[in-house]
Amino acid sequence: MADRDEIISFCDELLEIGSFRDYGPNGLQVPGVTEVNRVATAVSAHLDSITAAVETGAELLITHHGLFWDFHPRALTEPMAARLKLALGSGLNVAGYHLPLDGHPEVGNNALLVRRLGFEPVPGEIGEAKGRPIGAIGRRETPIAAQDLFDLVARELDREPLVFADGPDQIRTIGVVTGSAASDVHRAIELGLDAYLTGEPSEHVMADAREGHIHFLAAGHYATETLGVRRLGDLIAERFGVAHEFIDVPNPI
Repeated sequence: MADRDEIISFCDELLEIGSFRDYGPNGLQVPGVTEVNRVATAVSAHLDSITAAVETGAELLITHHGLFWDFHPRALTEPMAARLKLALGSGLNVAGYHLPLDGHPEVGNNALLVRRLGFEPVPGEIGEAKGRPIGAIGRRETPIAAQDLFDLVARELDREPLVFADGPDQIRTIGVVTGSAASDVHRAIELGLDAYLTGEPSEHVMADAREGHIHFLAAGHYATETLGVRRLGDLIAERFGVAHEFIDVPNPI
């Protein structure tokens, strides 16, 4: 068994949550039991992931998209009340780490995805959110053919990406900002990158990619943001000697 507060303090410090402004709170959002034997992780805290965490016997659920957001109504809706009722009734702790988990150089979604695709992170700023860049830029010593990169993304993320193939035949540099960051293609063009990858597309990016001579890939908001929270769960398991299970609730977006 491990102490819940020690686990949360470890995550808060590792991800430096105090240095981020965000669209909602980071850290522990719903307190439950104080001793943890099993940790579940998921991309988003909703009824399906909370239910699955309870069914697996987890005492702590850590998600990338937590329960509370600035754009939600302040009064509880019935769906939100159902989520909280289940978590509170079962003693499940729920924590969320959003921008800090996107931007971390080792366990962040962007840095992990850059490495997963065979690039090495290099200095540079892309993907500004709340006044801080959270994306990652990668470079290959040996370039990869454009179609090979598109196929690699499909294999690694188990999702066929939407591709606007308007960049060079050989790709040496890439910018990655997971989730909903289509407009950062402009920054990628400004930096002279060969390719740019995000989760969701926007209408304007087809023309932007064509005119900016860059490959644009949208591989799914959900699919691009599974790596960070899963790695965080593995780190917690290694450090605290608890079990960890990633809860996959696929989302086509």
